Amino acid sequence: MSVAVKNLISILDLERLEDNLFRGRSPQDGWQRVYGGQVIGQALVAASRTVEDRQVHSLHGYFMLGGDPKVPIIYEVERIRDGGSFSTRRVVAIQHGRAIFSMSCSFHIEEPGLEHQFDKPDVPAPEDLPDVGSFVEQHADQVPDAIRRYWERERPVEFRPVDLNRYAGQAKKVPYQYVWFRATAPLPDSPEIQRCALAYASDMTLLDTSLIAHGRSVFERDIMVASLDHAMWFHRPFRCDEWLLYAEDSPSSRGARGFNRGLIFTRDGVLVASTVQEGLIRPVKPKPA
Repeated sequence: MSVAVKNLISILDLERLEDNLFRGRSPQDGWQRVYGGQVIGQALVAASRTVEDRQVHSLHGYFMLGGDPKVPIIYEVERIRDGGSFSTRRVVAIQHGRAIFSMSCSFHIEEPGLEHQFDKPDVPAPEDLPDVGSFVEQHADQVPDAIRRYWERERPVEFRPVDLNRYAGQAKKVPYQYVWFRATAPLPDSPEIQRCALAYASDMTLLDTSLIAHGRSVFERDIMVASLDHAMWFHRPFRCDEWLLYAEDSPSSRGARGFNRGLIFTRDGVLVASTVQEGLIRPVKPKPA
């Protein structure tokens, strides 16, 4: 198992401090802020540990402050309701005495019902696509340093975008993108861990979709980017350590905010989750290097 995946499993294993109170840590990898997907995943772990015999089906979170990776994050869970079929939880993530993130999530018993889904987009299989590291190495003279450094880092989730050329240029395109991803090593069989790992990964690449229409990327120094909110629905069982396709689009951007949507499919075409996110995409004057 890779070190990055071991670290992911470790950061999702929260310390229980008291009933409804948990403590999480951040990986010490030099980032200035806590990655948003980490906070979503850890908050979902905290909520899940207060619910029995039900699986999360939806979550809605708001980012309020950038997290400090140097200190732990305290997660306080409020048990809003336990009904016959559904349980509702509210989680607040706290650092330095202030809330940095809040999330509501709903859990549901397994029951039969009507079923339909959209078809998976027809895109190349992940084995037919180059990995990002190889692309960056082959196009080192075209890929900006910030993008190259980002993709060269060891990470717990592997990505294979269908269109890698957008990282080597600034052409304006229709704001759609398709990205295969999976954990880089097997994860525990627990459905709870699989869902929390998917919540962790779901924040990656989504906000960048709104910048495709403008020929920009999250790596540019004159664009301030940050996730503002994140919503997710879990539809069907899956494994996050097997290839999943993230089909993303951005219907609108305005007022320094980009709106993005995503559908997550298995390679067999099963729709397993959906996401929606609005993020800050604010043009700024770049700071001197």
